[in-house]
Amino acid sequence: MDMPEPNAAVIAKKGRIVERLLSVLPEDAVIHEEHETRAYECDALTAYRCPPLAAVLPASTEEVSAVLKICHEEGVPVVPRGSGTSLAGGALPTADSVILGVARLNDVLEADYENRIIRVQTGRTNLSVTGAVEEDGFFYAPDPSSQLACAIAGNIGMNSGGAHCLKYGVTTNNLMGVTMVMMDGTVVEIGGAHLDAGGLDLLGVICGSEGQLGVVTEATLRILHKPEGARPVLMGFSSNEVAGACVSDIIKAGVLPVAIEFMDRPILEIAENFSGAGYPDCEALLIVEVEGSEAEIDEQLGLIKQIAMKHDPVELREATNAEEAGRIWLGRKSAFGAVGQVADYMCLDGTIPVSALPQVLQGIETLSGKYGLRVGNVFHAGDGNMHPLIMFDANKPGDLELCEQFGADILRLCVEVGGCLTGEHGVGVEKRDLMVSQFTPEDLEVQLKVKDVFDPKWLLNPAKVFPLAATESRRSAA
Repeated sequence: MDMPEPNAAVIAKKGRIVERLLSVLPEDAVIHEEHETRAYECDALTAYRCPPLAAVLPASTEEVSAVLKICHEEGVPVVPRGSGTSLAGGALPTADSVILGVARLNDVLEADYENRIIRVQTGRTNLSVTGAVEEDGFFYAPDPSSQLACAIAGNIGMNSGGAHCLKYGVTTNNLMGVTMVMMDGTVVEIGGAHLDAGGLDLLGVICGSEGQLGVVTEATLRILHKPEGARPVLMGFSSNEVAGACVSDIIKAGVLPVAIEFMDRPILEIAENFSGAGYPDCEALLIVEVEGSEAEIDEQLGLIKQIAMKHDPVELREATNAEEAGRIWLGRKSAFGAVGQVADYMCLDGTIPVSALPQVLQGIETLSGKYGLRVGNVFHAGDGNMHPLIMFDANKPGDLELCEQFGADILRLCVEVGGCLTGEHGVGVEKRDLMVSQFTPEDLEVQLKVKDVFDPKWLLNPAKVFPLAATESRRSAA
């Protein structure tokens, strides 16, 4: 993977830049020694690494503004970083860049239960937002698999979802307002504690913009009343195609489960060996969860089980208590860690129409044979957000490159059937050169012009999202 040449002039004046940063931040908030900056050389896409020029950890919007103003004046690229859980290289630095981490921006600023909102600093972790309101009977709906660690800042940057997005939507459906700092240090307020702001939908532009437009320091989020109860049902099937057809039929029936999760045989075997969840011997497994009152749950699961029976399931198991529900979810929630124990892997997240699930799963299997690499599928089937895990050996020469080619073909397949390159992980560096597969040159030019408006010098999160040639052309002209 190519990266832009570092700006030698910026690197040459590192001492002055660090000195200026220390003038606006405490000493322990500026990390610049080479052995210390290595902690920031990559995110969860660990195949690519590059230590930054420096890293800073501001603790307020004012400190973020001061840092960005300095970097803007000095021509220093800035890479915003949440918790570093990005699977697409969204927080990968360049050698001449400053990492701006938001980990110290972690306060709850306001909880308004009457209007069902919470305002937080964006370094706060996803799960801790729910933690701040759950004793009062509320929760924050988006639930990425990394929710224990991932930051709200990264969730906004990538428009993250999770297992329950089928019913509650992704970040953009639960984000009401932001405080954002522009690259020149200007602080702007967009949206707020109301349903819709007048004028242009700038909040919709910012959510999912991957740190290209500004650094979001505060967010106003929608919180919801906790449901009365929830109950999952496990369904085993004889093939991926049959399981995919069952998902399509559930959606077509107008039932709205809170989650429909899919695991195929490779993932089932690995997850079962790791967790001992008690999964059946089958080719594909669905976990379908509904919530509400007991009467609502019984009615919804009754219809879902009727639909499942038409597809001749190997096993159909409904949880009868909290312990059984926990075991049904155990293997799914530990699947990614379990795969990491047996192989290096790359996790994709192309999104497809639910009706295309059988076709795409068959296509992935065919590509697996072509490339000679094992692949397991575990994903949010209800909204078609695929998560193929391509397993490879990082120590075997050429395996990473083969894995990348395999992944690119899967993502192209997703686009061919009417889907898109990413559902929640973002484009980052992983998919930037595949953007031409989804967007026309005219489409990309419009996106580049939006970036021009917010960041005229093209200093924010360099070498991400857009094809590298387009980025370099814009940076040269700035």
